[in-house]
Amino acid sequence: MSEIREQLVYSEDHEWALKVEGNIVRIGITDHAQCQLGDIVFVELPEVGSDVAAGDSIGSIESVKTVSELYCPVSGKITKLNGDLESQPELVNSEPYEGGWIVEIEVEGDLEEALAKLLTAEAYRAKVD
Repeated sequence: MSEIREQLVYSEDHEWALKVEGNIVRIGITDHAQCQLGDIVFVELPEVGSDVAAGDSIGSIESVKTVSELYCPVSGKITKLNGDLESQPELVNSEPYEGGWIVEIEVEGDLEEALAKLLTAEAYRAKVD
């Protein structure tokens, strides 16, 4: 059974989001998603400063099994990338909620409203169980 953390919100596409500070949200893929993908060998990251809309592809994750798109759960501007993933993409497998985070985004508009459109831990658990 996959780990689902109560303090996070989740997208239908298996990304998680966590408010870091101000209007900044950290994004990654869920434990469930990394389990489904298998061993991750490469993460394609977007460019810092890119404007993105909720639902946009912001990169891809390549595993030994497949390549999957990474979708942004909120709209805003990419402010930071997890540069560790360039040399250690396996962090997404071993630490999906810590060292394996993917990007940080400054949310456009009302942060609470944007996060409220995502799934609670309970709703995400019901989706994947």
